[in-house]
Amino acid sequence: MNTVFVGGSRQISRLSPQVQERLKNITNSGSHVIVGDANGADKAVQKFLSNQSYDNVTVYCSGNSCRNNLGRWRTRNVQTSVKPGSFDFYATKDREMAREANFGLMIWDGKSYGTVLNILRLIRAGKKAVLLNVPEKEATTFKTTNDWQLFVAYLSSPVQDELRKRATEEEWIVPENSIEASLFEANRHLIEASNSGAVDDVAAEINAAFATGDPMAVVNTLGNAAKIRGMSQIAKDTGLARESLYRSLSAEGNPEFSTVFKVMSSMGLRLMVGKAKLHDEQK
Repeated sequence: MNTVFVGGSRQISRLSPQVQERLKNITNSGSHVIVGDANGADKAVQKFLSNQSYDNVTVYCSGNSCRNNLGRWRTRNVQTSVKPGSFDFYATKDREMAREANFGLMIWDGKSYGTVLNILRLIRAGKKAVLLNVPEKEATTFKTTNDWQLFVAYLSSPVQDELRKRATEEEWIVPENSIEASLFEANRHLIEASNSGAVDDVAAEINAAFATGDPMAVVNTLGNAAKIRGMSQIAKDTGLARESLYRSLSAEGNPEFSTVFKVMSSMGLRLMVGKAKLHDEQK
């Protein structure tokens, strides 16, 4: 049976239609839902599941008692020696849920550190996760540590520092010589180029992808550049829907030429045609 860890920010007290649709998909699949006991998103999710009379739920609590259990479901009390009421105290149950789940759905207010760290915990445990940014109405899928590193690279230095303070050393550090670390380093120049406004460097990265002759390399590079610039801004510039852009520029995407053209134009780039070298000319 699939176990889904659903969590989120304490500032979210109502679930958006996007979140409700995701939860309906989870309940329709009969998955085992594990959820925390906090106010905010946890309580809102509990209310939704209770209203649906969904009983395949376990509520996780740090310490001996649960703050919220609206459906009177079974509970899992996670014991810890950490001072009650502290960030680390409540993070104890989150780490346990990340270990127990097969998949994670995090409902984010765009600010909460704990919600983002749950993505990291799931990734470190080898699980997939989706982060729903409620204010931006955006969904980000995480499959590898590389996805996490690229996401964090877009965050401001103060936010990165706060996340690092709250994570354990084991959670935060990327293993040296890992595939994920190598991929992150390969994209670092693209990230820095976009953040500094060095369009020429971004163009060089995309040209290199075109030179491989691999359409997916082009889509991946263009997609990374678009995410760094901000998919919301790209959508605004091009008049294309964000959801459509995310799908088209994903690893499994197959964007139309008009989409590629519009996205590149919005980033200050243009396509140029040159004569290809023939085998005879190369001899």
